[in-house]
Amino acid sequence: MKPDILVICGPTASGKTALAVTLAQRFGGEVVSADSMQVYRRMDIGTAKPTPEEMRGVPHHMIDIADPEENYSVARYVADAVPIVDDILRRGKLPIVAGGTGLYIDNLIAGRRFAPFEPDSGLRQTLQNRVRTEGLPALYAQLQGVDPDAARRIHPNDEKRIIRALEVWLSTGKTITRHDAESRALPRRYTPLTIALGFQERPWMWERIDRRVDEMIARGLEREVRRLLADGVSRGCTAMQAIGYKEIAAAISEGRPATEGAEEVKLRSRQYAKRQLTWFRRNKEANWFNWEKIPDISAAAAFSTELVKASGLQ
Repeated sequence: MKPDILVICGPTASGKTALAVTLAQRFGGEVVSADSMQVYRRMDIGTAKPTPEEMRGVPHHMIDIADPEENYSVARYVADAVPIVDDILRRGKLPIVAGGTGLYIDNLIAGRRFAPFEPDSGLRQTLQNRVRTEGLPALYAQLQGVDPDAARRIHPNDEKRIIRALEVWLSTGKTITRHDAESRALPRRYTPLTIALGFQERPWMWERIDRRVDEMIARGLEREVRRLLADGVSRGCTAMQAIGYKEIAAAISEGRPATEGAEEVKLRSRQYAKRQLTWFRRNKEANWFNWEKIPDISAAAAFSTELVKASGLQ
């Protein structure tokens, strides 16, 4: 089928935003962020959120839509992003989904329907209370009884996923395994043309990541983290588990220099980049463009333009 959306993915610091903006200007597109941390307000430096100058007048969506205290999820991302992508298509524009969170990208393309959950029902709190009173093994045993397939996939110590699986069963009467199978059987909502960015040599990517972290520190990442903590954002919330925030917050709380935290950020960012590459390389439909040591945005744009035109996307 002819593609209807353009996806630009790749590991952290691989130039996704710059390429997305260039192609959006060239083809009349709008960027839909697929970054699990850029959704949070007041978290700009550590998430490498594009500045107005970097956006160059191109509309960007799915940025600054949640507070750091909120527990944003892939289900909520799909629910929020699908109407935006559909609206861009209705207006005759090109949706350009750009980001490094593969789980968000894949589920958006599928238009996956997640098991319903009403956050005010009290069910999740009830299950969390049971963990404290009965212990997590008791809930895991219950999951083994109602959904043995899910229990085999979920580690016995993974409290969050165990609770979620029981939550689905208790609220819908349908196991999460069955729900996921039914969702996967549905046709994809969108047909993507995917461009994946990487580097010809791994050390070049490490250098770029290290340089980006140094730039974040210079721009005031420590100040941003201190402000969040001062505003009452808990170190334990989902947003503060993001690479860059977790390490700097730990350094601050332990009285260590932020530069020590920055070295940890570099290490964790490299590890994350490896996991991202593994995820995106599973996609046999992806068209890879690997940068040389000094990225050439013009070359990447020319490569992408040829693919866009050949695919019939534009």
